[in-house]
Amino acid sequence: MSDDYQRRSYGSVGVGFGQKPGIVVVDFMIAFTDPQYPLGGAPLVLRALENTRRLLDVARRYDVPVASCNTAYMNEREMPYWKISAVRETFRHDHPSAPIDPRVHDPSYDLTVCKKGPSIFFNTGVADYFAKERVDTVIVTGCNTSGCIRATAIDSFSHRYRTIVPEDCVGDIEEQPHRDNLRDIGRRYVDVTDLATVLAYLEEWRKRNA
Repeated sequence: MSDDYQRRSYGSVGVGFGQKPGIVVVDFMIAFTDPQYPLGGAPLVLRALENTRRLLDVARRYDVPVASCNTAYMNEREMPYWKISAVRETFRHDHPSAPIDPRVHDPSYDLTVCKKGPSIFFNTGVADYFAKERVDTVIVTGCNTSGCIRATAIDSFSHRYRTIVPEDCVGDIEEQPHRDNLRDIGRRYVDVTDLATVLAYLEEWRKRNA
């Protein structure tokens, strides 16, 4: 169905996959994946967690660079001015919900960073790591779509990466913001795809570089 954005050429050019993939895994912290915590257990996030686990099983086997992050602070004094009380109360280095969920984290393989803002690229070493690895295509996974995924996707675009967001590997608290934000960044900055498409690309990439 056509809309005013399409008529004004938004989304008319695809991004496409490049020569070397890298994957970012954004904030699959126990705070978001365990329902005992205030922000935890949203169905879309748990779906994204399982699909990302499947993606990473293949990616690590094929030696694709992976960067994973959580968000945590020493105390409230170190934090930005978050408007979410659960973030202020639980996103602490010593809180049991701060670690990355082990279902998607391999600390012996992943570049692991603790970010302080919404984007995995902001004041971290992820872009430097990907530059060394000659990554030109960033596949974005994690949560939440309307916050840290959107910020990460925009920073990835700003770093001149081809940016791919598999819809079923990212999640949010509610479906409408999830859909709205994917539609919006898909009009401007990224290709919104799915797990099956990304897995097919990784298979093709592996064969091409075997």
